[in-house]
Amino acid sequence: MAGSTPFRKRRFRKSGEPAETQVAPTDPGTGPAAPGGSALEATAVTADTAPAVPSDTETDEGARHRSGARRLKSVRDGVRKGGEGVRDVVLYITDRIIENAPRVPVRDLATLRAQFPGLGPDQLADKLISGAANATSTVGAGIGAAAMLPVPPAMPAELAAEITGVAAIEIKLIAELHEVYGLRPPGTLKQRSVAYLTSWTEERGVDLTKPTTLNAALGGQMKRELRQQIMKRMFRNLPNLMPFMVGAAVGAVMNRRDTRKVAEKVRTDLRRRAVAWDALPDLPPLERPAQPLPEATRAALEAAEPED
Repeated sequence: MAGSTPFRKRRFRKSGEPAETQVAPTDPGTGPAAPGGSALEATAVTADTAPAVPSDTETDEGARHRSGARRLKSVRDGVRKGGEGVRDVVLYITDRIIENAPRVPVRDLATLRAQFPGLGPDQLADKLISGAANATSTVGAGIGAAAMLPVPPAMPAELAAEITGVAAIEIKLIAELHEVYGLRPPGTLKQRSVAYLTSWTEERGVDLTKPTTLNAALGGQMKRELRQQIMKRMFRNLPNLMPFMVGAAVGAVMNRRDTRKVAEKVRTDLRRRAVAWDALPDLPPLERPAQPLPEATRAALEAAEPED
């Protein structure tokens, strides 16, 4: 018909050919805007050309995703900062224990036998272990009592003071057990103190057949083991900071138990290699430390020395 749009034959495209672009008719009589035009055709053309508008559901999901990502980042930052804080405390305690080890006064065998006459090696060792356990129990009770008025910034300092004091008591105990069983490590005061520190870290006696020098003992492996030991002590001692005197009771019991446990491990190891007192050569008296310990640690050590 004249004036009408010629009929376009639809041809079937073969497989692999690009699809033809459908062009909407522009004739006023048959276009989408014509009175008799199909609304469905107009909607199809508009849907193909209009930009996609996100729905309310998609917007909410995006907001939740961004909020969750922010929360996750905050948690990660908190964990990282908390880990750095714990690492700093562990490094601080490690340095203090290494610094205090050569300053711990140790009684030699002659002094111990004169102070406790008539006791054999095992009876003397029992006496020393009992005194050290009582002393560490007192330290734990004191730190627990200080937590009655908990001040969060002071709690790491309280924990560090407790672990440092208990370490000094137990290192002194280990050194004197070596004297009792005739197994004094050779070397200078610093070398022996590091050997005792290694014994405390590994919870076993010093092997005299494998003497270690100061540089070897304070190597990377020994420091890593010492930090691991301090980390275990920190987590075990966390209940000591509970308020209302609960921490005092828990600290006293736990410290007494841990000290006896370490002492028995070391004594069992030393007893297998013990040297009889009659077979011991004449050993020189032990040197006295040139520098004194901090006052609080020194008071704790004095409590560890049992009376006759």
